[in-house]
Amino acid sequence: MSGATGWEFVDDRGQRATAERRPERIVAYIQAAAALWDFGLGPAGHFGSLHDDGGTPDAAKAGDLPLDRIRYFGSGAQLSADEVLAAEPDLLVTVTYDGENVYGLPPGTVDKLTAAVPTVALGVSPGRELGDVLERFTALARSLGAPDDAGRQHTARLGHAVERLRAAAAARPAIRVLALSAAGPDTAYLARPDAWPDLRALARHGVRLAGPPEGPGVNWATTGWQEAVALAPDIVLTDVRSNAAPPRDLAGSDAWTALRDTAAFLPWNPEIPGSALAHARFFDGVAEALERAPQDTGGR
Repeated sequence: MSGATGWEFVDDRGQRATAERRPERIVAYIQAAAALWDFGLGPAGHFGSLHDDGGTPDAAKAGDLPLDRIRYFGSGAQLSADEVLAAEPDLLVTVTYDGENVYGLPPGTVDKLTAAVPTVALGVSPGRELGDVLERFTALARSLGAPDDAGRQHTARLGHAVERLRAAAAARPAIRVLALSAAGPDTAYLARPDAWPDLRALARHGVRLAGPPEGPGVNWATTGWQEAVALAPDIVLTDVRSNAAPPRDLAGSDAWTALRDTAAFLPWNPEIPGSALAHARFFDGVAEALERAPQDTGGR
């Protein structure tokens, strides 16, 4: 909230960030920066995760964020707290997966930055409902002065995308959708649908999701490609982030080749920006894939 007494916001760690006035120079984790951009807020800079290239932002995570105009501070060991502080940010925004720790900042750097700059971390944790994620990003954006018009327009677009998705899922009830991240020619990470807010939302809207059996791994199950084939997906949501293995690295896997030849592949960003616009696009993409799927494909 913002008012005569200054600005404050309680984040999803239960931590209260305060400032004498509404923050304007925001440095954010790329997922959060892309969400703020969708709300009409231009961050002063952004940073990546420990998985990212320190010198190049991961465009797959960036949504509509203009990477040629918004400064990238790097990631991991190449992220300098001193460089961030020299840019004089008045707010740091990131995400949290466990409700306690901020994501994307390495030890040492996180302590120096959060001690010097008010920090907000919004929850994107396993089991969290998508509606809650979107509400929290909306609340933060509005506290920072985001215009109402953009939010209303994007919410309306999301509503239309949900209606389309539900209709497509109802028309193709047998179609199985599997989300995964490629690790290499011998290994795949199969997403546990309940762990991801966007995948949980797909299931709630009627999409039939395939997933690995219970076992180790909160977000992912580490398997071979044959286990992915055995789930007989008709549509595969495949991780397009830079830390996922690209298709050219998988050509030596017969099981991956079999999956590619029998399922439709759809790009998936597991770190979708927390905005209605980003999720409307995602839902429209899944709906279109369902609409194109043959009626008798499911349950091969």
